[in-house]
Amino acid sequence: MKLLKKYFFQTFSSSFFPIFITLSVITSIIFLVQIASLTSVIQMNMLELLQLYSYSIPHILFYTMPISYFISIAITLSKLSQDYELIIITSFGLNPFRLIRFLMPTTIVVTALLLVISLGLIPKAKYLRESFINIKKQEAKFNIKASEYGQKIANWLVYVDKEKDQKFQNIVLLNIDKKQDTFISANNAYIDTLEGSLNINLLHGKSFVISDSIKQIDFKKMILNQKTEVAQDITSFSDFVDYWKDRNVNLGKSEEFTFKILISILPITSLFFTLAIGYFNPRYNTNRASVIASVLVVLYVMFADKLAKVYPNTGLLAFPILWFFLGYTYYWFTTRKAY
Repeated sequence: MKLLKKYFFQTFSSSFFPIFITLSVITSIIFLVQIASLTSVIQMNMLELLQLYSYSIPHILFYTMPISYFISIAITLSKLSQDYELIIITSFGLNPFRLIRFLMPTTIVVTALLLVISLGLIPKAKYLRESFINIKKQEAKFNIKASEYGQKIANWLVYVDKEKDQKFQNIVLLNIDKKQDTFISANNAYIDTLEGSLNINLLHGKSFVISDSIKQIDFKKMILNQKTEVAQDITSFSDFVDYWKDRNVNLGKSEEFTFKILISILPITSLFFTLAIGYFNPRYNTNRASVIASVLVVLYVMFADKLAKVYPNTGLLAFPILWFFLGYTYYWFTTRKAY
């Protein structure tokens, strides 16, 4: 049995990795095109592009792993059937149902991994991506050029004498308000980010508050914290339980939760389908496993998406049971009778 499992998974690997890599490359190109479109709005270097791409990896795994796993098992079984190996294996007492038993542990691991990715890693990656884009958009608003008048940072009018890599020399800021005006001058300044906001760090300067009187403050370092509305719109993320706890009152999250779970459990709910389309006698039947598996995947994703939008709570329970029952029925009337 150990040798048989080793041989089966070697054959499975030769099918899984080419499919997985191909789908991952195609999906990566789609995400890279989306990332490239952002460069028209914000400026990024190569490391930042790679960082933004890394936030897409959980999405890529989520969309490619279940499809690759399901199709690969079907192709592996059909390849063994095509070479008469599966018929010989069955004749020695390893019927299709026993084959399910040693496929089940791997399938459970893959399903559990997909649930972790879809319910935990994707929301975290989404939050990090939105925070990253927001910070870059804020930085774009803080592109101050040297020796130019009329530039603004939030409510501050700004003038700088020299600028290089967001480091300024001889900077002057003016904030005009109905109650009081504030005038700040500093020898040096630089901008950094902290917890989703942009900070203007002013070094060695003076601040004047002008109202009925003039108040002067000499400082070695002053930090002006600037936060835009975009930063306030980003939903915080602490852990996946906290992220999904309001799904019953948030329709968008309810749809997302249902769809992600349905896609994640595709491998385990479709095991009998893989047996039904992978088992055949090459003398009497034609190998159509890849075509049938692809059609089943498309149907599953379409129904999962539709049910998630229309009946999220009902679909989460009913659809996996229905799909599993359809797969078992298909297996019973085809493979089970023959083998």
